[in-house]
Amino acid sequence: MHKRFLALCAVFLLAACAPKRIPGTELQDTDDTRAILSVMERYRAALEARDAKAIQALVSPKFRDDGGTEDTADDLTADNLGPHLQALFQKLQNPKVDFNIRRVEFREEDNVALAIYYWNASWRMPGLNARPQQDSELEQMVFQKLDGEWKILSGI
Repeated sequence: MHKRFLALCAVFLLAACAPKRIPGTELQDTDDTRAILSVMERYRAALEARDAKAIQALVSPKFRDDGGTEDTADDLTADNLGPHLQALFQKLQNPKVDFNIRRVEFREEDNVALAIYYWNASWRMPGLNARPQQDSELEQMVFQKLDGEWKILSGI
């Protein structure tokens, strides 16, 4: 009986020392993790609303995204992101986006965070294709904390 009690106490002690997780995820429950998730949710909602200004408000002045190509002519920056999104959103109908955030890592030395996420998206582009389109992919979004607020640095 005494050994069982000690074993049970050890289990409770280990459980109490385990990092707290955000319910329904494997993500550590910290203020910074919740702030990153909030930015990602606002980004997702702005995509569905086709709101270029809301997305532009979420990015860092240092924002840069190469779009997965080596050609610098199609790179997005904080300066050209708004017009690019406005032109895209004019062609896009009924976007639906889901994110499944797999991991959030922090680099304290430079106030940077990395979010690894899986996205599923569907949309219509009547000028390009009559049928609904869909895509999904594993991605990484990079954030930087500026003046106490997390902003998107790349990965949209």
